[in-house]
Amino acid sequence: MQPLALIVLALTALFSAQSPAQQSPDSWRFAVSGDSRNCGDVVMPAIAQSVIQNQARFYWHLGDFRAMYDVDEDIQQRYGDKLNLAEYRQIAWGDFIASQIRPFEPVPVRLGIGNRELVAYTRADYLSQFGYWLDTPELREQRMNEYSQNGSLKTYYHWKERKVDFIYLDNAGDDAAFDDAQIQWFEHVLARDKEDDDVRTVVVGMHRALPNSFACGHSMNGDKGSETPNGIKSGRRAYTDLLQWRQDTKNRKFVYILASHSHFYLEDLYDTKYWQNRGEVLPGWIVGTAGAKRYMLPDNLPPEIKSKAKPDVWGYLLGTVAPSGEIKFDFVEVGPGNLPPSVHKLYGDDFIDRVCVKGNKDPNKHDPPPSCNEE
Repeated sequence: MQPLALIVLALTALFSAQSPAQQSPDSWRFAVSGDSRNCGDVVMPAIAQSVIQNQARFYWHLGDFRAMYDVDEDIQQRYGDKLNLAEYRQIAWGDFIASQIRPFEPVPVRLGIGNRELVAYTRADYLSQFGYWLDTPELREQRMNEYSQNGSLKTYYHWKERKVDFIYLDNAGDDAAFDDAQIQWFEHVLARDKEDDDVRTVVVGMHRALPNSFACGHSMNGDKGSETPNGIKSGRRAYTDLLQWRQDTKNRKFVYILASHSHFYLEDLYDTKYWQNRGEVLPGWIVGTAGAKRYMLPDNLPPEIKSKAKPDVWGYLLGTVAPSGEIKFDFVEVGPGNLPPSVHKLYGDDFIDRVCVKGNKDPNKHDPPPSCNEE
């Protein structure tokens, strides 16, 4: 075989190994990740490019668009010392729209609120700024006609797409909790979905992971020294609701739980002793990999969980939905080599490598609070 042919074969094999399996004609795809602060303006255009190439029907952001507590490194690179914190906060959300949402066009983007969206702003501010994405005609029609208490726009919502009900829950507040109204709404949605033959699958997204997961030290349990009792109570109730829903449908329908908040990739999130002791373990993922300072993995991961986790990556979760409603998830990694030329031109290779590749890390550990030790 000629050398050129060997090179082509090698490149083809490499590309195939790094790409998700070929999509069947009857399946469809969507994409999810969260936490695009710090270097999100660098990373998100690469994610968008990959999402478009993989023909996802939409991209779902699980919150933390910009840092808000300090100037993001990517914005700092562009403005230098010309912005103080107050001025930065005035432009941060507009920057997110221009630099991180626009590259996905024409793929629709769904947004979820994270805790950083409530730094210096309120939920009302969030709804006002991002109403274009939260109040699309199809979302409004569904909200006005289905499962809603009063039809008003909220930070928690859901929409149906091809027999899958996607539900976003808001646990972004300091108490890391779902309030009573939200829980009642959630349980009402699940009750309707249980009886709806047109719903085969429920995918629940949120910013913080539900309690007692393998990311317990940075979740609805709170953090060590600042546990969140309301978050623990309401989060455990939501998990139990989903478990009961799965059992009530006699396992004919599927449940998947997605979160970010922790800046790494982790699957089998709820395969802990706490949830093992309470029945079926529901499938869950952490995918806080869209540009935020990357975290170390928790110390308590069993070898079989740690072997599938990714602590130092950018990327997103690609869900492939089969006609049955079952979803296969693949983590799609993007790196500096995937960045569009416009990003290289705007930021320069030195900044990208020094700040967003080598320097974009948080050395702090998130040790679990006492409630994480419950079995």
